Amino acid sequence: MSDVKKYLAEFIGTAVLVLFGCGSAAIAGSTLGTLGIAMAFGLSIVAMAYVIGGISGCHINPAVSIAMLIDKRISVKDFAAYLVFQVLGAIAGIAVLAFLINSADLGGFHATGLGQNGFDAASAVGLNMVGALVVEIILTFVFVFTILGVTESEKYGAVAGIVIGLVLVFVHIMGIPLTGTSVNPARSLAPAIFIGGVALQQVWVFIVAPLIGGALAALVFRGFKMIQSQPEAKAKSKKT
Repeated sequence: MSDVKKYLAEFIGTAVLVLFGCGSAAIAGSTLGTLGIAMAFGLSIVAMAYVIGGISGCHINPAVSIAMLIDKRISVKDFAAYLVFQVLGAIAGIAVLAFLINSADLGGFHATGLGQNGFDAASAVGLNMVGALVVEIILTFVFVFTILGVTESEKYGAVAGIVIGLVLVFVHIMGIPLTGTSVNPARSLAPAIFIGGVALQQVWVFIVAPLIGGALAALVFRGFKMIQSQPEAKAKSKKT
């Protein structure tokens, strides 16, 4: 039952992130601007971190989960289940968003978009595919690297959710004009499925790049831990 609770928490958390983050971009993006949309994503993370953080760790992002797997904080079984429930949660969040948009006088969700990511003509600044890959790897690396650091010790537990949320705001501020900011394969896949067309053709970039960025963050973080542990191990051996 505890496993099911973790997986359902990931489903709910991802649905909330996608509904409110992508919803802000689709419904009120022109009013909120880059900072407002970035805050919507960040505040969603803050809220969910303090609700489900103690249940599942509040990954709500396959890029975070792959980093936690590499850092040996979750099992392969949990990683696979988290991935499935994150994607399902994202799809559920986008389905609710599409329903709300279609229920309002907004011209339908194809007219408003669903906060999908893109490059070339789908980028606000015309960023090309290589640029999109690079920026998404970098932004995800920074985001996941921060998560690994702030969740490494329980002493940061009280502020971890706030720090993670602020960093998500931080990476969105730069990323929104470039790609719409993914840093989360589930968040990108769900709107692409509903929108189809160019969004679905390009979504592979926003699945692959965040997973690479998350994996690199975990490898670098583990490398730092190994370097830090060497002097401590030597000191212990001298004492004995």
